[in-house]
Amino acid sequence: MSTRRRSVPSRMWLGAATAAALAAGGLAVTVTAQTASAAPTASSVSPFAVSGGATVPFTEYEAEAAATNGTAVGPDYTQGTVASEASGRRAVTLGGQGKYVEFTLTRAANAVDVAYNLPRGASGTVSVYVNGAKIGQKLPVTAQYSYVDTGWIAGSKTHHFFDDSRIQLGQNLAAGAKVRLQLDAGDTGSATVDVADFEQVAAAAGQPANSVSVVADGADASGAGDSTQAFRQAISDARAQGKEVWIPPGNFKITSNLPVDNVTLRGAGNWYSVVHSSHFIDQTGATGNTRLYDFAVIGEVSVRNDNSPDSFVTGSLGPNSVVQGMWVQREKCGLWLTGNNTNLLVQNNRILGTTADGLNLDGSAQGVQVRNNFLRNQGDDALAMWSLGSPDTGNTFANNTIVQPNLANGVAVYGGSDNTVSNNVISDTNALGSGIAISNQAFLQPFNPLSGTVTVSGNTLIRTGAINPNWGHPMGALRVDSYDYAISNSIRITGTSFVDSPYSDFEFVSGGGHGYTVSGVTVDGATASGTGTVVVQAETPGSASFSNVTATTTGATGVYNCSYPATLPAFTITRGSGDSGWDGLWGNCSTWPQPGAGNPSGGTSTGTTNGGTSGGTTPPAGGNLAQGRPASDTGHADVYVASNAVDGNATTYWESTNNAFPQSLTVDLGSAQTVGRLVLKLPPAAAWSTRTETLSVLGSTDNGTYSTLKASAGYTFNPSSGNAVTVTLTPKSTRYLRLTFTGNTGWAAAQLSELEAYAS
Repeated sequence: MSTRRRSVPSRMWLGAATAAALAAGGLAVTVTAQTASAAPTASSVSPFAVSGGATVPFTEYEAEAAATNGTAVGPDYTQGTVASEASGRRAVTLGGQGKYVEFTLTRAANAVDVAYNLPRGASGTVSVYVNGAKIGQKLPVTAQYSYVDTGWIAGSKTHHFFDDSRIQLGQNLAAGAKVRLQLDAGDTGSATVDVADFEQVAAAAGQPANSVSVVADGADASGAGDSTQAFRQAISDARAQGKEVWIPPGNFKITSNLPVDNVTLRGAGNWYSVVHSSHFIDQTGATGNTRLYDFAVIGEVSVRNDNSPDSFVTGSLGPNSVVQGMWVQREKCGLWLTGNNTNLLVQNNRILGTTADGLNLDGSAQGVQVRNNFLRNQGDDALAMWSLGSPDTGNTFANNTIVQPNLANGVAVYGGSDNTVSNNVISDTNALGSGIAISNQAFLQPFNPLSGTVTVSGNTLIRTGAINPNWGHPMGALRVDSYDYAISNSIRITGTSFVDSPYSDFEFVSGGGHGYTVSGVTVDGATASGTGTVVVQAETPGSASFSNVTATTTGATGVYNCSYPATLPAFTITRGSGDSGWDGLWGNCSTWPQPGAGNPSGGTSTGTTNGGTSGGTTPPAGGNLAQGRPASDTGHADVYVASNAVDGNATTYWESTNNAFPQSLTVDLGSAQTVGRLVLKLPPAAAWSTRTETLSVLGSTDNGTYSTLKASAGYTFNPSSGNAVTVTLTPKSTRYLRLTFTGNTGWAAAQLSELEAYAS
């Protein structure tokens, strides 16, 4: 094991459906030094209480709004907690026998799907009562498909706490009926209920006349036997006879993938025809006209293995194909689409509990329509376009409802040309994601950056955006990210509604820490209510124009505009007509706005055309004068950027360009300060071997002329004594403090986890 470092690898990306990476968003360097730690507020606005999104066949009921003698949990935005992954950030824990949650129906129903959490390793049942009478069927529950660990993803924690379980109630219930979920003797010892989706399920459809039944070819509808060969035979017969494949009511076990090119598979309804398969379709090429209708595919995927295609669909369905009326659950991915999927239609489906993406267009997709789908509890991006190999062009994600992607984004567009994201409703993102991300993060090559016009229109984002643990501060609800390439094409964002964003609404960032520009963005029409910190979070050079953007009840102020690296120009915000409620400018780039904290500069700056920041240049009167101050370098390796050396966290570090001494690290103290002592640190972990670094200390008041504050000398860092050294200076007034390194016995680069500067 290398003694060089014990932190994140030099480049991280989120997973793969095969050997390639799953395009999930937001892993980057530390962009600013301050960690956002204050807790945002949480509302109870439902994703079904706003316009847009999917038209679904069920009515959703939140457990915390129902009658209960259980214990309410949340609201909570803390990564790694059960409540933070719940819809609305709230749920109800039933902590033992006799504990219940009871729903009063507002519409007729005969079936229910429940999103729940159990303690790790637990399984069992929950009893069900209808109008006070216990029914014979119980709700089966298990933690087998929860608690996903992805240690190779920087910043991730154990996540994916919820699962879904469904039953038909055996009777038609009218509005006003009461359905109780209760823990009785013999049930599981504890369960947390998030939501219950009650539905009036129609009777099973009958077999079409022009079809071949899989049962007629030997499939076992009990689920006991392996029906793979029977399905293959039925597909072959149907293709030869020009007929459909009929999947009647029943449970069918499939143990290897099926060849479904140019054939229709139709079920009796996704509550009746259930295929149990963790690897249903996997084909690298297809001629097309593949049609999948009205059945469920439920897998057994309990981990995330990025080298295994444990998905409902992997690869190509071919041109002019349709996926409609499907229920997909417990797969790694719903649909991971490569190859030719031109004019594919994916609509009216439910994709639940995937350990990675719900759907990903992995390059070369053209004219794909993904619309009116409901997705919940994805372990990566819920919907993504990733232009790897060839660009995704002219595709649309429209009128989908997305709830609780628990590691990455609701919708992500990584590169590609002329794609559209419209009229979606997205709620409750977590950890490493925004509600919507428009990004030039490549992950792998050859990547095709954004081009043409990206249209983002009519979307509603509820409680989206989250603290990125790698950055130490938030990702906005809607993020435009020049991660690996500058953005200059047209990005048109119209008619966006932000509801209770826990942190910021719009974010413009170069997430790789390179400071690539973002330009070509026009924002016309947005409402933001209950924003936790700022409406606009700008962290990279570039520009955007805003008109008809109105904000109410913003927690800190209107704009945070602090480019990274700090030596780069600030973002230019051009205001048009109709803007209101977000005039203030955050006044101190050394601190991060906290939810509801107010503005340190009083919020009086109008920022009509904002080319920089104002106020807040005076560092603290005592203590570490360098912490949180802008830092720059002559070069750095991967994510080991200069700001890591002033972030107050000794486990993160700056590392210069390798094999290229001399290298320098410079910190702007904000104003002239008398500095008499430095404390230099490396990470305290024992895996860092003892090393001697040779360096000199220089100072300047104008960042032009530097004088020597300490001549070049060797300083030995020993982890057994804290891996820190003290450098005493003759006190001298300086604003810009520079360390110039010429050697390191432990690695062929300069390394420093903390540069602390004190007055004496």
